[in-house]
Amino acid sequence: MSVLTLLLAGPLQAWGSSSRFARRSTEGAPTKSGVVGLLAAAQGRERGDDISDLAALRFGVRVDQRGVRVRDYQTARHFVTGKSMPVSERFYLSDAVFVAAVEGDDGLIEDLDRAVRAPAFLPYLGRRSCPPARPVGLRVHHGGTLEAALGDEPWQAPEWRQRRERNRATVVLDLLVDADPGHASEEGAPDTIRDHPISFDPLHRRYALRGVRAGTVEVPNPRARKPTPPHHDPAALFEGD
Repeated sequence: MSVLTLLLAGPLQAWGSSSRFARRSTEGAPTKSGVVGLLAAAQGRERGDDISDLAALRFGVRVDQRGVRVRDYQTARHFVTGKSMPVSERFYLSDAVFVAAVEGDDGLIEDLDRAVRAPAFLPYLGRRSCPPARPVGLRVHHGGTLEAALGDEPWQAPEWRQRRERNRATVVLDLLVDADPGHASEEGAPDTIRDHPISFDPLHRRYALRGVRAGTVEVPNPRARKPTPPHHDPAALFEGD
């Protein structure tokens, strides 16, 4: 088994799992359906193609910078009649940074790594209006777990944020990972979200519930302040002369 890590960073992101009609919401972190859609597009799959192999991948997200939720609205007119359409609300995450990971068979993970580095269709962060600010592909981790890969990646927050935390040698980041349906947990039942993709066919999009467990991971801060060296008096070399 291998794990592919992805960097999801941009001015705006939008990861909806319960959008209805004129209100388009966003979750606080990337959804599995959104990331699977990004990977399928990178491979050049059409919306009606089978995605069961991608949906079966184990999925997780690390929150490197939570970002700020912002609201926008859009107006439009009907193309044929010219009548005004209902005003729609759009919610986004501004200046958020995430590290996402998918775990699966070596061959499929290697194929996905090549695809995100030379995508057939341009990737976007949940909506077409949300392009990534940095390359999406990070690296492939061989032989480890999804949680270990998310802990191994350097902190991806922007430099200004790392410098703001320079008094801390490490930072604790939130994790959201697929719950293992085969094992009970002392923490009780996992949270659920309807973002497990079954079909992206525009005529019959289908999503199932997915169990999610929250956790944390501690990673080094590359901009941490270095320890102050002990006091050194160069004149001490001449004492006693």
